[in-house]
Amino acid sequence: MYDMDGNKVLCGANVYTQKYYFNERFSMLPEDVKEELQALCVLYVEDVGGILLLEFDAGGNLLLRVESEEGDALFDEIGSALKIKQIQRNRRPLLESLELFYRTFYLESDA
Repeated sequence: MYDMDGNKVLCGANVYTQKYYFNERFSMLPEDVKEELQALCVLYVEDVGGILLLEFDAGGNLLLRVESEEGDALFDEIGSALKIKQIQRNRRPLLESLELFYRTFYLESDA
């Protein structure tokens, strides 16, 4: 699955539909990593609302993209930014490992 910028979506959660999505293209990831990603995404949207997507850009960088529906008074924009920084700080080893995984197994094959 690709987003509008051409980034490859790894996974995401949506508070509006109450769904979690995992891109099966990355099914070779270990189950514990998949479970950690699901927990990360679901807990994020339960905490601040909106939609969280983890996606790889053309250079193999893992981006945490946040969206919310227009007029969503329950979406916590400030809390969202703080939560993203917390995830980037506390889950740095996981995020860096995912970037290495993507660059190793997927980036070269897409060239």
